[in-house]
Amino acid sequence: MARRIIVLLSLLGASNLASAQEGGDERGISGKASLGFLATSGNTESTNANTAFNLVWAREVWSHEYNLRAVSATSNEATTAEAYTAAYTARRPFGERGYLFAALDWESDRFSSYDSRLSESVGYGRRFLDTARHVLSAELGAGARELHRIDGTEESEAILRAALDYAWTMSENASFTQQVTVESGSANTSTNSVSELRSRLFGDVALVLSFRIRRNSDVVPGTEETDRFTAVSLEYAF
Repeated sequence: MARRIIVLLSLLGASNLASAQEGGDERGISGKASLGFLATSGNTESTNANTAFNLVWAREVWSHEYNLRAVSATSNEATTAEAYTAAYTARRPFGERGYLFAALDWESDRFSSYDSRLSESVGYGRRFLDTARHVLSAELGAGARELHRIDGTEESEAILRAALDYAWTMSENASFTQQVTVESGSANTSTNSVSELRSRLFGDVALVLSFRIRRNSDVVPGTEETDRFTAVSLEYAF
């Protein structure tokens, strides 16, 4: 698994270097950072804090997106939730509306069936809508995944990956986004859905209401297949 990740990153780095040598100009860096309150139900019942960070580095050819998220909670001085996720996606235009992508996703959660999950995939994406108010894209790819269960077992498998990303700009101060990602292998099918309603308060600061659903088809006895996370956060965009 580690060797596959190194090879994938090396290819992306070589392609990005070639783009720079061809004289591609940077298109800019943008991002978002948020901090808020989170209520969960499923494997854990608690109130907890959450933080998220998103960074997009767009170049003439390649764009690079980084996402980090952390959730922690305590109840009666005992930790009841602790989860971390990190994701990296590189995209390169392919045709008028299409693009090629490579994705790395890592997740660690002390209170689910899986201590950690690591997946890498490559594939093709396409923007089906790209207007001032609506943007819709879909991705389809394949790759590999390594799973570490809380019962000590480990699994490595090939996966198919499908993703949907929709953004609706309702007004100058309000927007809605919906992201769904499905990774399916022989041992487990994982689904992650994130819905966000965003309202700008002032300047670059917004109030964000988010609802996340995470589901695994194969879980360790005593744990639930579905976890739900609801959060109200303050977000700063730059």
